[in-house]
Amino acid sequence: MKPVAVFLLTLSLCAPALAQAPDRSPLPSPRPATTDRAAIPPGAADAPRTAQVVIRAGAHAPRQSLRPTQRPGGGPAPARTAAAQMAARSAAADAPAATGETVQVIERSGLFGLGRRTVEVRTIAGATRLAVVRSLRPQIRPDGLERQVRAAAARTTPSRVAQPGRRGSLCGRPGIVGETLSPITGRIQGCGIAEPVRVREIDGVTLNQPATINCDAARALQEWLNEGAIPAVGRTGGGIASLRVVASYSCRTRNSRPGARLSEHSTGNAIDIAAIGLVNGQELSVLTDWRRGSTGRLMQRLHRAACGPFGTVLGPNSDRFHQDHFHFDVAGYRSGPYCR
Repeated sequence: MKPVAVFLLTLSLCAPALAQAPDRSPLPSPRPATTDRAAIPPGAADAPRTAQVVIRAGAHAPRQSLRPTQRPGGGPAPARTAAAQMAARSAAADAPAATGETVQVIERSGLFGLGRRTVEVRTIAGATRLAVVRSLRPQIRPDGLERQVRAAAARTTPSRVAQPGRRGSLCGRPGIVGETLSPITGRIQGCGIAEPVRVREIDGVTLNQPATINCDAARALQEWLNEGAIPAVGRTGGGIASLRVVASYSCRTRNSRPGARLSEHSTGNAIDIAAIGLVNGQELSVLTDWRRGSTGRLMQRLHRAACGPFGTVLGPNSDRFHQDHFHFDVAGYRSGPYCR
């Protein structure tokens, strides 16, 4: 029975407190102010206080965040370091340079929909320092452009027909390049050249090795090149670039046979040519191309063209000694040139 008696006694003591309980917990008392009243301006303590009302932005929020005002007492910004200044100058150099400005006036509602305000929107057209003010309009293509391009390509195509060289002057002929030599005497009676020349180039066509001949042979070689060989080859391979010379002056008998008569080479009247070099690097060879289709026909035209400027023209159809080269000499015959 004691526990029951204790419970009833406790309930009777708590009943008055439960009947007087408040609807909500009381607010705590404010903390005592620690501010020095001497630091408060006179009259500020007695001034009426304005309640601060927090309004949710919602639909009345501004389109962009407001720029905060400068903090009181902030003072000027600290001086930038040298590195920061260099970075700023670099950024300014790369920044667009203003070239034009457009001002547009826009009416906007005030903050929280209260009132209206006028805003000026300034648009600056910028461009880097290397850019033009505006894109250049392409020029109209001139008439006959394709024809001009083809003509320019034809002029730049290497060709001995279009632009023969004319530097040098030997044997009284412009275009023959070389030097005059001292008289040559041979070891055999009848050999030698009274007025020899060493020819290196004729009208832009180089000789793979200098040819020691007399001026009659040099002038005949120039005539054959300009009037026969160069027109015959034309633009094939870009034109004639060189001659492969295999023999010029040589004190010997014909075909180097014992007891034979002296060769025209022994007096500087003759020159032997084994191939024609082209601008593109190809070569027309007497040995390999004489009987080869269209190339062979071209070689035969070169052979015939020499008959006239030279008194003797020998090739693969003459004998077994001339299967790999042309023999040209300026010997004269009563019956005219001898060409085989």
